[in-house]
Amino acid sequence: MHTELAREQMVEQQVRALDVLDERVLTTLRKVPRELFVPANVKYLAFADTEIPLPHDQHMLRPSLVGKILQALELTGTERVLEVGTGSGFMTACLAVNAASVRSVELYPDLADLARVNLRAAGIRNAEVITADAASDEVASAAARAAGSPFGGLYEVVVLNCAMPLPDERFRTLLTQGGRMFVIVGEPPVEEARLLRRLGDNEWERTVLFETCIDPLINARRAATFNF
Repeated sequence: MHTELAREQMVEQQVRALDVLDERVLTTLRKVPRELFVPANVKYLAFADTEIPLPHDQHMLRPSLVGKILQALELTGTERVLEVGTGSGFMTACLAVNAASVRSVELYPDLADLARVNLRAAGIRNAEVITADAASDEVASAAARAAGSPFGGLYEVVVLNCAMPLPDERFRTLLTQGGRMFVIVGEPPVEEARLLRRLGDNEWERTVLFETCIDPLINARRAATFNF
């Protein structure tokens, strides 16, 4: 199938059909060349609404989920965005098209390198990829707000492209007042997508968006288990 026809069918028949109606989001999915971010051995899946395998048992998010996340965030083009879980860089590119800048944190160096290559190929210039463990305790420290740390300060938007088995309040402290965070909480078979807004120093608004299931954050905090 011709690439542009396949892309349009992805947008109209898969993304819009799942209630992603924001025209700016749909335009983004038409504009960012998803096929550049898909491994060569599975290029035929580039426009399918399915997770696409990446190294280290990671996966690209489904196009419909990318659309739902972008729609929930309501980016205006002025935001500084922190992304956790770069993968091959497709979500990074979509965020960058709609934001002032994106800093993306990826655990695996080879995936980080792949994402950098893909972002350059797609002409994305306002995103940087940092190799670091986003689940480390550095998130909770004062260093998380230092310009030299992987997290680099506070953000208007934080996006976690991976599920958190337990809510982790460390990430929301990286938001500016009025900022918002997309996060998926829980474990298979059902995980809950949420949007958090920071209303004050210690005041938050939580909106439950939908249920889904994606890869967990590597090294994320989990409930204690007991051996008998």
